[in-house]
Amino acid sequence: MNPASSSPRMSVVIPLFNEAESIPELYRELTDVLSRMGTDYELLWIDDGSRDASLSILREQARQDPHVRVISFRRNFGKSAGLATGFRAARGAIVITMDADLQDDPAEIPQLLAKLNEGYDLVSGWKQKRHDPISKTLPSKFFNRVTGSLSGIRLHDFNCGLKAYRRDVVKDLPVYGELHRFLPVLAFKQGYRIAEIPVRHRARVHGKTKFGANRFLNGFFDLLTVLFISDYNRAPLHLFGSLGLLCAVAGLAINVYLSIGWLKGAWIGNRPLLFLGVLLMVIGVQFFSFGLIAEKMVNMSERDREYSIKYDSAAGESADASSQPSA
Repeated sequence: MNPASSSPRMSVVIPLFNEAESIPELYRELTDVLSRMGTDYELLWIDDGSRDASLSILREQARQDPHVRVISFRRNFGKSAGLATGFRAARGAIVITMDADLQDDPAEIPQLLAKLNEGYDLVSGWKQKRHDPISKTLPSKFFNRVTGSLSGIRLHDFNCGLKAYRRDVVKDLPVYGELHRFLPVLAFKQGYRIAEIPVRHRARVHGKTKFGANRFLNGFFDLLTVLFISDYNRAPLHLFGSLGLLCAVAGLAINVYLSIGWLKGAWIGNRPLLFLGVLLMVIGVQFFSFGLIAEKMVNMSERDREYSIKYDSAAGESADASSQPSA
């Protein structure tokens, strides 16, 4: 194992915020597991603007261990920002992500790699037996079911922090805002093969959870964002046109109904239904207009679009074939 290797076999990306008490123990567990695996590796700690002693602990690790690299933000930007930065900095053919709160078990890494070896591009952990309060587990079950139904990919646990990726996947995923919850969906929509395995989940020992009620609403909006950028990004008129047609047809039907009544002598000028019919037709026209404007924008940028390429004969072996993981 060569700690100075410019291209380590594996990169472990760990975003964190105020986890000073957990870092030393997680470091010991990770170095023990990875050393026994006998593979080149790097530990990428992404400090998301911690206000405790996390950064000083990590700096000391980096001074003593050449496997360790620390990137620290000036303020808290969120987990997606941490993962995006870690993905850009990762040099390994295989990228492992995990949380820093000790609830993810590093001993599961060999199992993730074994599943990756079966030909998958992303392997996600499934916290089959969770050690969290019901205020987290119940909303999580609902979230996973809704996400699976709308996205078309059936996983038990989309938001598990413990995942294994091939390098191509992490370089291909747009991670911003709070889209880290939907990385399997984004990868699936790009055409990558996704798998899931049960992993051990441990109770939190140190610190406090970063889970908040605002995640419910944010998660819903982020899911809509993912579905839009993956399914309608290249053809926005398909979405806006469908909504516009639905509204316009409903408004037209209402106005035809009222017009028939008016021809029979009924006074419709003060009926709220008339205003609803006109409003729906106006909204329908607006949706069509939004769709056409979006299509124009897509048309202007389409020439610069990059697609996820699995194999190019002119480049020799595919990226997938050159980055087969090994335990």
